[in-house]
Amino acid sequence: MTENTTTAERIAEAIGERIISGELLPDAPLRQDHIAREFNSSHVPVREAFRQLQARHLVVAVPRHGVRVAPLNINSVKEIAEMRAALEVVALRNAAPKLTSSHLARIELALIEGDTAQTIQEFEMANRAFHHALVAPCAMPRLLASLDGLQLANSRLVFAMARSSGWRPRSNQDHRLILQALRARNVDQACSLLARHIQTIERLALPSS
Repeated sequence: MTENTTTAERIAEAIGERIISGELLPDAPLRQDHIAREFNSSHVPVREAFRQLQARHLVVAVPRHGVRVAPLNINSVKEIAEMRAALEVVALRNAAPKLTSSHLARIELALIEGDTAQTIQEFEMANRAFHHALVAPCAMPRLLASLDGLQLANSRLVFAMARSSGWRPRSNQDHRLILQALRARNVDQACSLLARHIQTIERLALPSS
């Protein structure tokens, strides 16, 4: 791995987190020279970082307008929810037969951390951990990589909704019901609950008609 590659990854990670948390707003311009100066790098790793962020759908290259933070629109919200609902259920169906007591304990720990979170940042970190723990045993690396990207996109929606309508600590009843179904080895019910749970973010994120 070259120095430029590791620098590009560091820049992509830092800018990506700012986009996901909402520190960088949709459509905000990203200036190559400003970012190179901030990270004390040449323009080469910045361009590579932009390519990585574009592959994760976090930035867009606009002809004659440079690179901007990707917009959050109705189509992207629907796409994220529908892809997660489909793919995460496939992963859970494959993971469920392999869930051990230690896997279930990890899922429960993430659930408790989400229930006791005092900030949106703590909640979303626990939420990511819960969804990852649900599907990790599926042993399907391509699927898990896709889900990781979708979960980050979902985090961006959660932070955006928290900015617009506020957030308060609360327990996640959906997560508890999914865990109960898995403990009872009722995989069909767990998958149905998971799909419904994921689709709620689309209803929450989109304005009612």
